[in-house]
Amino acid sequence: MNDDLRNILLGVIAAGVSAALGWLARTSLWRRGLRRKQRFFGLPGNSECLLVVNREAGGDGAVARNDVFALLELSALVKDCGAHAQILPADTAQQGIGERTEFCVGGPASNRRMGAHLQSLLPGVDVNTDVEPGPDRTAFQIGSERYRLESGRLAHVLLARLTAQPGARPVFLFCGQQSITNQAASRYLARNHEKLARKYGDKSFCLLLKVVNSQAYGPDVVELVADVTRAAQTPIPAPRTSHRADR
Repeated sequence: MNDDLRNILLGVIAAGVSAALGWLARTSLWRRGLRRKQRFFGLPGNSECLLVVNREAGGDGAVARNDVFALLELSALVKDCGAHAQILPADTAQQGIGERTEFCVGGPASNRRMGAHLQSLLPGVDVNTDVEPGPDRTAFQIGSERYRLESGRLAHVLLARLTAQPGARPVFLFCGQQSITNQAASRYLARNHEKLARKYGDKSFCLLLKVVNSQAYGPDVVELVADVTRAAQTPIPAPRTSHRADR
């Protein structure tokens, strides 16, 4: 074997080894990222989860268009984790929490399961469900702060990852003042889950997001208002009553 042939052969071998090492490194990074994603969502391979969706307000049982889009965003996340989703209407979802990961979409006015989750997991959140028009309709009360809806210009949505007890599968809440805000929150989660996983790990959190000018930008312009976890998990004090002693 002459020197030229030997050099060509060594070059081919080196290229093959380099390609194999590169493939192994990329595969290792992908698997590590997948495990981190599965851990954050509580979705190991071949596991099952629930997608609980509300009914369109005033409709005939149909799901609001934007909530369908939210389900599509979430279904893609579930599929990426190698898990399987079961879609249930809120009025038929009568299961406990913690056994399977749950994604619950919609406000308490149209999703009674969301109302139950807020009461038990986020007692510091109160959502105005009055049917009569008014400035506080659909407003969020979180601790001492109130967040009103300005239809078409500014709307709010809560995005939360909560666990009922250590080791339990998480419940993800998408509780918005309008259906388009539910879609915005699901898209925000899809785009930012890696950053959220690095920051919170498997801990509970509750974020208040605002959707800006949805009439022009749809669900795409979303801004983080605040991490309201502490206020949302602290029960709202009952109104004080004063009693004057008779003299």
